[in-house]
Amino acid sequence: MDNNQKEDIVAMPVSSNLTTDQYKRHVAHKFRIGTILTGKPILENDRLRFVELNNKNVIRVNIIANIVDKFLQEGEKKYGSITLDDATGQIRAKVFGEDVEKFSQLNQGDTIILIGLLRYWKNEIYLAPEILKKKDPAFLLIRKLEIEAEEPKLIDKENLAQLKDKIISMVKDAEKTNGLEVEKLILELKEHPDVINKEIKRLLEDGMVYEPRPGKLRYLG
Repeated sequence: MDNNQKEDIVAMPVSSNLTTDQYKRHVAHKFRIGTILTGKPILENDRLRFVELNNKNVIRVNIIANIVDKFLQEGEKKYGSITLDDATGQIRAKVFGEDVEKFSQLNQGDTIILIGLLRYWKNEIYLAPEILKKKDPAFLLIRKLEIEAEEPKLIDKENLAQLKDKIISMVKDAEKTNGLEVEKLILELKEHPDVINKEIKRLLEDGMVYEPRPGKLRYLG
């Protein structure tokens, strides 16, 4: 990519019921689209609170993808959408009213980075964009490698069983001090926190351990 090439940046206003202070506190998590689509939408009074993704409550995301479709509706009810694809799945970003103009600078085939809020309507997770920025297509691979480097490595059944036994043993030993903090458990074990959290979730579901309060485990057996 030519260092002198300028990147187009489109700043989008925050279209949310969140206050500015609340908005600033939400991290824009980096995900691939396929992962976002596997998330579980959590609703409150028919409004999306967050999406459960990899043991995180996600409201904002940061993705890099290609635009594979674009739709603009002019007239009294202005509406626009772009369909994004990063080879793991497709998701739409939508704008309304005067914000439709923001999509006029984008075209099918463009590679963009999008930072925005997750939305949910009629069984569809979509994006309300805040920041749009054109990128060189090479950034698709860069983002893929970046996310893969952060993902927990798969462990085989034997090592997973050993991890399960370690967690049960540590929780059981901690009964004399009225339970074990999950944070301490994660610090002492060598596996990735996501792997440990998934195994804790299985133990909770199987009734081997319970949480007297969030973040603390006790042994049931």
